[in-house]
Amino acid sequence: MATRSQARSGKSNWPIHLVLIAASVVIIVPFLWMVLTSLKTVTEATQIPVKIFPSHPDWSSYAKAFEKSDFKHYYLNTAFSAFMKTVFPVIFSSMAAYAFARIRFPGRTILFFVVISVMMVPNPVFYTPQYLLMSQWGLVNTVTALWICSLVSPFATFMLRQFFLGISKELEEAAILDGCNPFQTFRYIMLPLVKSALVAIVIIHLLWSWNELQWPLIINSSPDKLTLSSGLATLVSMFSTNYPILMAGAFMAVIPMIVLFFIFQKRFIEGVAFSAHKG
Repeated sequence: MATRSQARSGKSNWPIHLVLIAASVVIIVPFLWMVLTSLKTVTEATQIPVKIFPSHPDWSSYAKAFEKSDFKHYYLNTAFSAFMKTVFPVIFSSMAAYAFARIRFPGRTILFFVVISVMMVPNPVFYTPQYLLMSQWGLVNTVTALWICSLVSPFATFMLRQFFLGISKELEEAAILDGCNPFQTFRYIMLPLVKSALVAIVIIHLLWSWNELQWPLIINSSPDKLTLSSGLATLVSMFSTNYPILMAGAFMAVIPMIVLFFIFQKRFIEGVAFSAHKG
């Protein structure tokens, strides 16, 4: 009986599997094209009809990418900026989320609505006031300007609040009876229970910060202050672009995020799945 029901379930789910396979192909093909292009010559990368596979894989584009761009500084600037734009939002947003979920204070609902409303505004709207603020502080063309405006994350606040609301109040009451103050309850009782959410938020914020393009291009113009995304943009020419070098640089830029995801993929999937359930 179980075998028959599993067979029926498998037959009824084939449209879903077909859609998932098609979506996977759409996602994977551009990535494979990037890798293959990085191994081609300029002629092979631009010839018509399109040549999919290189005749002889040419690895020199990776060395040339380092020669034409200051990848060492790009990596350092991107890693430092991504670290700061991840650590501070996770710390501050987790405390804010706990306060909105568990602590009753005047104006809590209104303040939470204000935080959530920020998520509804496109990021480019904030670029002009942020640039003026950085200019007044003398932080234009500095690495500090890359992360100083992203100390709190409305997305992380909302997501963690949903997790904290799902935790039993009896645990919090038991901690209070044991003499814990609100911060100790948050630090030692509540925070360890949302590890999966924290890992998911860390990976999402690292990905966002690592791939951010517009703000680094706006706030910094010095070559030694650029990030990977803005540095790769300098390899694009108006009249002629060396696509193998550009694709080699792009592939080197995404390697850290791919490695990070494979290391923490279990926690990440758990956090995203559970947050969807909570939402």
